Amino acid sequence: MRIRSIVQIFALLLCGTVATAQKVTYSEPERDDYKSTEFEIIGKISGNILVYKADRGDYHISVYDNGMQLKDRVKLDFLPKKLISVDFVNYGDKAYMLYQFQRKDAVYSFCGIVNSMGVFESAPVMVDSTRIGNFSKDNKVYSVEVSEDKSRILVYKINQDKEDNHVFYTFLYDSAFNLVNNSRVSLPMETKRHFLSNFHLNNDGDLIFTKLERTSNRDYITSGKIVIKRAVVDDFEYQDFESKGLLLDEVKVKLDNQDKQALVTAFYYKQKRGNVEGLYLFRLDYGQRQRLFEKLVAFSPELKQSARGESSTSAAFNDYFIRKVINTKNGGFLLTAEAYYTTSRTQPWNRWNYMYGGYGGYSPYYYSPYSPYYYNPYGWNDAQGTRYHYDNVAILSFDDKGELTYSNFVHKSQFDDGADLYLSYMLVNVGSELHFLFNELDRRQYVLSENTIGPDGKVNRMPTLRNLDKGFTWMPRYGKQISGRTVLIPCIYRNYICFAKIDF
Repeated sequence: MRIRSIVQIFALLLCGTVATAQKVTYSEPERDDYKSTEFEIIGKISGNILVYKADRGDYHISVYDNGMQLKDRVKLDFLPKKLISVDFVNYGDKAYMLYQFQRKDAVYSFCGIVNSMGVFESAPVMVDSTRIGNFSKDNKVYSVEVSEDKSRILVYKINQDKEDNHVFYTFLYDSAFNLVNNSRVSLPMETKRHFLSNFHLNNDGDLIFTKLERTSNRDYITSGKIVIKRAVVDDFEYQDFESKGLLLDEVKVKLDNQDKQALVTAFYYKQKRGNVEGLYLFRLDYGQRQRLFEKLVAFSPELKQSARGESSTSAAFNDYFIRKVINTKNGGFLLTAEAYYTTSRTQPWNRWNYMYGGYGGYSPYYYSPYSPYYYNPYGWNDAQGTRYHYDNVAILSFDDKGELTYSNFVHKSQFDDGADLYLSYMLVNVGSELHFLFNELDRRQYVLSENTIGPDGKVNRMPTLRNLDKGFTWMPRYGKQISGRTVLIPCIYRNYICFAKIDF
């Protein structure tokens, strides 16, 4: 009787383990998919998983079934030899492919519809064209923003011919790609120190972004404002930051479409070359045109002590960069920030010697020391002898008034020489908890590790994921969540790119 009870208990425990385990499924490496191949994970369409791939003017869409078996590899031979940029908007039963290319002295923006088999059933249609001249080096003209519910798609361009005035041309579409509104509107740029960033589109089709002013040496932000262009209004609205006397950087904007609010977060300093003192927060109700709060949240000595790593307590957050801002059900938000820096034989990278150095005026993407969205196959061989470091991740939770409710850390220490493609982490939101996926070195091999955090703020280190076959090296930060509990992450296997699906 006792043996039977023990067996029953063991069986129940085994069932519970299997029920909560993650399932990993790999695709077979394809012959032409070298690690120099660029890719974009389109996502799941009518049960199939689609990945766009580009290699030296050859473009394909690989179609996988749910078991990551290749069903078809569709050659996109109608595309021009050289594309400037590609964006995909996935609707579950189809995806829009928005791309731009240059022909002679003009740049063209087109949109095509991709079905679940990676096929274009009709000819792509032109959105707009722009003459730029034969000698233009920067030929990226169009940018794309998509609302959270995908009910609105915005294609826009910004003419910067005059330094004191930027002209916006916008083309707003609905989910059926019917034109809702197009407009031309001017935005004054008072000095060369002003620049635009943090472009977002809300569910009503309003374009929301920031206009920031930096110091003369581009180290810090001295002032800023939220700029709003309503969907069918040819004018801009402004809400100024009231951050007089403060120096900001890492300015990020997060929209809350349900409550029609915009949240601005940034690290702040009290003096040049000083230490990060805490977070600047500004919440705007853009529906009612009301400022809800604007405040500073100073980091306590205890929080800095937990964050400091190799730094002193006072300089604990100087290497941290804001990665994600997530809205919570109680009206608050959760912010993650990662410690990042480089070392080399020449000069170390830090936030002061490069923070805003790369941007002249308008940039459609806010600054980050790396791009978390686009895979760069040309970052493999760094001749400068650079070592990349990605360390702890801070997790800060705030209520609807901007008060800090709890803090915690995912502890990791990552570094690599010459390239950082295997470093950093992927954040997966499954609703009940957040999963942090990142590589750890084990006997000179990278092993994918997992930490989770629940609503109580407690971080749990999970067992090693099952089916982590030897020979596959994961690139977590280039992964994409393709459903509520499924992610697709690229891997390198014997110099080829393939993909691994994790079902939580």
